[in-house]
Amino acid sequence: MDIEEKLNRVAARHDELRAALAAEGGVDAQAFSKMSKELAEISPIVERIENLKKARAEMRDVAQMKDDPAADAEMRGLAEEEFYELKERIPALEREIQIMLLPKDEADERNAILEIRAGTGGEEAALFAAELLRMYERFAALHGWRFELLEMNDTGIGGCKEAIAGVSGRGVFSRLKFESGVHRVQRVPVTEAGGRIHTSAATVAVLPEAEEVDVSIDEKDLRVDVFRSQGAGGQHVNTTDSAVRITHLPSGIVVSCQDEKSQHKNKAKAMKILRARLYEQEREARDSERAASRKSQVGSGDRSERIRTYNFPQGRVTDHRINLTLYKIDKVMEGEALDEIIEPLIATDQASRLADLQ
Repeated sequence: MDIEEKLNRVAARHDELRAALAAEGGVDAQAFSKMSKELAEISPIVERIENLKKARAEMRDVAQMKDDPAADAEMRGLAEEEFYELKERIPALEREIQIMLLPKDEADERNAILEIRAGTGGEEAALFAAELLRMYERFAALHGWRFELLEMNDTGIGGCKEAIAGVSGRGVFSRLKFESGVHRVQRVPVTEAGGRIHTSAATVAVLPEAEEVDVSIDEKDLRVDVFRSQGAGGQHVNTTDSAVRITHLPSGIVVSCQDEKSQHKNKAKAMKILRARLYEQEREARDSERAASRKSQVGSGDRSERIRTYNFPQGRVTDHRINLTLYKIDKVMEGEALDEIIEPLIATDQASRLADLQ
């Protein structure tokens, strides 16, 4: 199906939905909700299609005017100027519509579960993992998202062996999903007396949050253990058996949660994380096309893939997937310049998927 046929179909569907929703007698509540949602999704596309049609009509008109020997020179000059402006604008409109017509990842509008784990590098890796957690927390605040710490295994001296957070808001997963992978840091640790640069790493995984209806979990498939919280010491360690460890027997996935003093709250948080991991496992298993085309995409979400290097002595952050380097590491770590990496990643992914369709 060529692009023009797609545009005509979208416009026709838009008219069909509007007519159905406005019809006397209407439709039942469930159908009304579903159709209203679809209409809201395609209305922006139809608006751009109308802009494209208008621009094409204007271009035909000014083309005639600029080539009309009867028109005075000034009018022909203005028409020629407008013609070349439209010639540049129309392909941009066409590309924008093509991107909007790309198949959407069903998880893009979901909230996300963010998992950060210290990798190679000992205490320095744990300190870097804690800094990444703060970076994403600040980034979430800048976007008006809710950031909830679900689980934290700290080292007691500012580091973090593992942290899991829930991030809620509009389009969270679509913006964070390319953060999955190995993040490498190069710098002189505070404990390094000789001033030598060390390389450490932390692993980030971003999973779409799943609802109970998305994943069917049978209680008999779960082993739930309760135990006393353990940690580096201090106020985070509870003196009651409130920590919860849930093992999903069919998959072997184990989730622990001990941040809350309430066993019930810890179990609820652990189930939230388990659902997200099972949902992502199901997504990957059923989406064989996505798995087959990963090589051509920006990021596979593979946790073993090194995606980014943070070099503190040089003040630079390099994303290896798109060969992008920013010399503003402080702003990136504050979450302020992270969009300057995420936007090109999204654009590259869109370009890659457009190329696959052509």
